[in-house]
Amino acid sequence: MFTVCKPVRKLAKSAAILATAAFLAACEPGGLGGGPSINTSKPVPVALLVPAGSGNSGDAELARSLENAARLAMADLQNVKIDLRVYDTRGSSNTAATVAQQAVADGAKIIIGPVYAQAANSAGLSVLNNKVNVLSLSNNTSIAGGNVFVLGPTFQNTANRLVNFAGSQGKTSMVIVHSNDAAGQLGQSAIATALASSRVANAGTVGYDRSQQGVINSVPTIKATVDAAGADSVFLTATTAGALPLYSQLLPEAGVSPATTQFLGLTRWDIPAQTLELPGVQGGWFALPDPAKAQAYRQRYNSTYGEAPHPISGLAYDGIAAIAALVSQGKSDALTASALTQNAGFQGVGGIFRLRSDGTNERGLAVATIQNKQVVVIDSAPQSFSGAGF
Repeated sequence: MFTVCKPVRKLAKSAAILATAAFLAACEPGGLGGGPSINTSKPVPVALLVPAGSGNSGDAELARSLENAARLAMADLQNVKIDLRVYDTRGSSNTAATVAQQAVADGAKIIIGPVYAQAANSAGLSVLNNKVNVLSLSNNTSIAGGNVFVLGPTFQNTANRLVNFAGSQGKTSMVIVHSNDAAGQLGQSAIATALASSRVANAGTVGYDRSQQGVINSVPTIKATVDAAGADSVFLTATTAGALPLYSQLLPEAGVSPATTQFLGLTRWDIPAQTLELPGVQGGWFALPDPAKAQAYRQRYNSTYGEAPHPISGLAYDGIAAIAALVSQGKSDALTASALTQNAGFQGVGGIFRLRSDGTNERGLAVATIQNKQVVVIDSAPQSFSGAGF
């Protein structure tokens, strides 16, 4: 039976052991590499660093949901003993470093969290000499490497999935449209990287300032770039809360029609739901985690805690699940870098994922479109890393 040892901080709501337990298993043994040696016959100390105590109500809600998700993972797994200890970072990088050191002093063999990139970077640096690995809940790949891994979904995951799918559907030439801020530049770089190793040509890049006038001013340039290259697709970094609604109206009006030019999005186009009503997004492609598995997680969480999970809470579940899957093999090197990066990866709440030696991750994503104001999956998420999509 999977045993939960006494936590450092009392949990407000206890997790029930669910009859429909989800089993997540590592498929390959880990080898030697950077990390501590553990005794798998005893409870393995794991630290979870959450942003509670910052004074921000959103951080408090997130912290609660992350802890709940971690304990849900522990209830769903068997034959592994974990001593989960939860530490509050107060949303501060300095505090994150301090509590990470405290966690190691308390015996932690691996750390899950923090959420925010700077705090995760500080936590990783503070325990680097202890050879303790940090599974950050961030998606910022700039902090990845050394003993810090990022569990969050990355732009590169989405770009690779959509560009490869576009190639498989006969698309040959793509224009990148990105905002000129930091997120847009990172998105542009991810798409360009994906195109460079695909059968789809990079037909040009158009940047825009994140303002209504900036979007309006960019439309003629996008139209001219598409026409000059004869591009059959446009990849947008725009979000539903940002420029996407405006582009979905202005581009078709300018003659870049989704009927003849495939629109792709680097972000989710189904959130919020009212985005599905927009005429211009009909037929667009975007990527998302395995819908069936993600929905099963949300239902299990809701039935256990009586509330919906935070959108990123599943990352804490994934962290616990990966650790437990490796520990279940009974090897003392289960939490070393080479074990964590075993090629077959793990099954998570949104599908398969694996950690890479550079600290980034790969996640199996589905490709969806919008038809008649409804989300329709047009290419299912791969079930293994040897499957479609990889």
